[in-house]
Amino acid sequence: MSLATRERTAPTIPVVGVVGAATALYVVVRIALGTNTGQTWDHEAMSTVYAGREAKLAVLSVLGRVSIGLVLAVTIGCVAAALMRGRVDLAIAAVVVVGGANASTQLLKHTWLDRPDFGFGTNNSLPSGHTTLVASAVAAAILVAPAALRGLLALGGGAAVTMTGTSTIVAAWHRPADVAAAMLVCLVWVGLVSIGISGRSRASLGEGLAAAVGSGVALAALIGVGVRPLAGWDGFFEAGLVLGAVGAATVLFIAAVCVIAPRTSHWPQVSHASV
Repeated sequence: MSLATRERTAPTIPVVGVVGAATALYVVVRIALGTNTGQTWDHEAMSTVYAGREAKLAVLSVLGRVSIGLVLAVTIGCVAAALMRGRVDLAIAAVVVVGGANASTQLLKHTWLDRPDFGFGTNNSLPSGHTTLVASAVAAAILVAPAALRGLLALGGGAAVTMTGTSTIVAAWHRPADVAAAMLVCLVWVGLVSIGISGRSRASLGEGLAAAVGSGVALAALIGVGVRPLAGWDGFFEAGLVLGAVGAATVLFIAAVCVIAPRTSHWPQVSHASV
């Protein structure tokens, strides 16, 4: 008699991913929202970059393309790709990641989190909804894609998440902590769905490098359209630090998704044992 079995991922890596991302999210919320120092840093970081009229129009054009409809289309594509590979579990996981991350972001921002008044306004904007939309779609695509395509998705994902997150800061829609929190929310959901998915978890330097290249291209594009330090050359270091931090956070996010989300071959791996 033949028994078909699928190789399953040890839950250690996804569980560590969930705990680590949730802990980091708590720290970001506690400092960026709950302390005077954190709110001051976050506000000043948002204010270090400047965009003139033409640059701001370019940035707003990018943000205008980020919509629920676009992410829904990406999600449907992820489901179709997973089903073509015979992986119903990946199709469900993609929907859960996108739906769970975006629902969590809206609940956190509008219901669960409060912003104490330290002189910077009490209207909470953490986590960033735009960043969550794009980051969750990128995470879902990496989750359902064969291992051979992850490098390409890391490249595009690094560019998309960096461009979106940085644009929200340049447009003064969000502070840097809002962008970081959005990525952490997505990472929590990637870890949760990965606990029950078959496949191997393995780090890849190539995917991290691809994400770094994509992030660098996005930052270069923003600088190319006119994003500048608010204080001119005197503020070059501070603005560079903020833009670099968003890029680095994106690279870490993409790399973490690639490590936590189990790798699968083009078709489900099936081993046969005679009994």
